[in-house]
Amino acid sequence: MSLEDLWFDSSKCLIAGEWVAPSSGQTLPLMNPSTGEQIGEIARGQEADVDAAVNAARKAYDGVWSRTPAVERGRILMRLQRLVEEKVDQLARLEALDVGKPLKQARADAVALARYMEFYGGAADKLHGQTIPYLDGYTVYTMREPHGVTAHIVPWNYPMQIIGRSVGAALAAGNACVLKPAEDACLTALAFADLAKAAGLPDGVLNVVPGLGGEAGAALSGHDGIDHVSFTGSVATGAMIQATAAKNVVPVTLELGGKSPQVVFNDADIDAALPFLVNAGVQNAGQTCSASSRILVQRGVYDEVVGRMAERYGQLRVGQAMSDLDVGPLISAKQKGIVSGFLDQGADLETAGQAKLVDAPEGGNYVVPTLFSGVSAGHALARDEIFGPVQVAIPFDDEDEAVAIANGTDYGLVASVWSESGARQMRLARAIRAGQVFINNYGAGGGVELPFGGMGKSGHGREKGFEALYGFTVLKTVAAFHG
Repeated sequence: MSLEDLWFDSSKCLIAGEWVAPSSGQTLPLMNPSTGEQIGEIARGQEADVDAAVNAARKAYDGVWSRTPAVERGRILMRLQRLVEEKVDQLARLEALDVGKPLKQARADAVALARYMEFYGGAADKLHGQTIPYLDGYTVYTMREPHGVTAHIVPWNYPMQIIGRSVGAALAAGNACVLKPAEDACLTALAFADLAKAAGLPDGVLNVVPGLGGEAGAALSGHDGIDHVSFTGSVATGAMIQATAAKNVVPVTLELGGKSPQVVFNDADIDAALPFLVNAGVQNAGQTCSASSRILVQRGVYDEVVGRMAERYGQLRVGQAMSDLDVGPLISAKQKGIVSGFLDQGADLETAGQAKLVDAPEGGNYVVPTLFSGVSAGHALARDEIFGPVQVAIPFDDEDEAVAIANGTDYGLVASVWSESGARQMRLARAIRAGQVFINNYGAGGGVELPFGGMGKSGHGREKGFEALYGFTVLKTVAAFHG
């Protein structure tokens, strides 16, 4: 499959408003997860390229961007929103081709990217401080100022959505940005940067350096010209980035892994719950930090819920991204190997349901979505993040046991409670350790406005909504004595 929708050179970096070849002259292969075939090349940016990008961002920030009124920053993002909307179909095809997700899911991501630009464009001039009553003779107020130059290290599973919530918020708050997309999925990051240029974003305010995490990513997180780092990805890499940034005493926002539970009680509306129970685990082939990989079910409805989930699994169709089925391939052969290893660990468990491969070329990175039942809370499948289309069903007896199981991992990103009891809903929402808790739903339709982030090894800091704007600014207190 060709890259007929490409209107930029994927083998280059964007630095100081110019498309430039990487300093080393090296590139990395661009692979199609659906077929396993190479379809192009991306730049292999390294330390010199990162240094040039950071310097360009600093120059842009100190020059034009720090003096650009908030209302004008917002207008630029609004123009960018319209440009993204005009290219939703092309962006969706690029994302499907690059990441392997079904076309309809990729299109939803492109629509979300536009919505992020709309939200943060409208919020840019509404970010402000407050006055504080103080001693006689004083006027005290606070104001929010951008960090300066922010680094954004974005993973391969949801490039458009994570760029929208991270870079969009940082730009709205007045920062200049350096973006390092994952080497497995760079196309929409580069496309977004090109559209930002067309929207009138000044040169150097957004720079993009593709490359390997151990090269470009490490150079960016440790660069002494960076004032804030935003990272989404694995726990191990997040810990390394935080340690690297700490040498420069730089704040870091980390959105890491998850092992998110949905807790289903006997009084739940099972008809309403079923689509969420399954879809939240297999969307994007389970390659989602907030994927619901654990389904905790009270024993009174356990057999019914597992049986009906198994039926839905049997109806899932797996195939190439462009075939636009229910589930696509995993991002890479490496990820396929990781997920397959977890499936091997479930060999002694009961397989309640499996999907069907209907359009899966031999070279593609396909794994059959699988539901395991009767899993103990301590099993590796119920404890470790799999990052693939694998769910486990775990029975429980009462609220206390449900909370203990829900909180029984190192993660705390998202959870859901299914019950018709308002009192139980409130008790569980308080007791479950997670950054987001949904009642009788899962994900609330994405929710650009809803603060998102985790507890424990799911990370710290918040993205999305106004909380992201607060994270991309520094609060300054001014105390004026006037007698």
